[in-house]
Amino acid sequence: KGFYNKWLPVRAKHVSFQLFLWTCVWLLGSVGLGRPLSEGWRFVLLVSCFIRVGFSLAWIFIANFNHSHMWNEFLAGDPERTWPMLHAFMAFALGGRHRWNEMLFHDVHHMCPGRIGAMSQRGRFHGWQKVHDASVEILSNGLWKS
Repeated sequence: KGFYNKWLPVRAKHVSFQLFLWTCVWLLGSVGLGRPLSEGWRFVLLVSCFIRVGFSLAWIFIANFNHSHMWNEFLAGDPERTWPMLHAFMAFALGGRHRWNEMLFHDVHHMCPGRIGAMSQRGRFHGWQKVHDASVEILSNGLWKS
């Protein structure tokens, strides 16, 4: 029912945009580097490999680090009070306290992902402090209580 009216046009638009981006990468790798147009595939392959490596490293770091027992034990010790410099550095390194909340309260996100969604997105719209305080309150009440 919604295939031809909704899904297919959105998918066609998405694929067209991706094709445009990869064409830009191809042209950057050929014309941008002063090479013939037929040699753009080398740059496309290089960019594709680094995209996959970067995404894989990020996913491995986030999935393995955020879901580890060591990380949960560290968080139980209230790192904001005991390690304030680390807390400030990580917020800076990740691009803001709203993104740091994502790592601090990853279990809260898993509690009800459909309702909460991405903590960093909530932090952008509602402010990182409000999201931080709400997450601390949820954790103090217990994650899995009904």
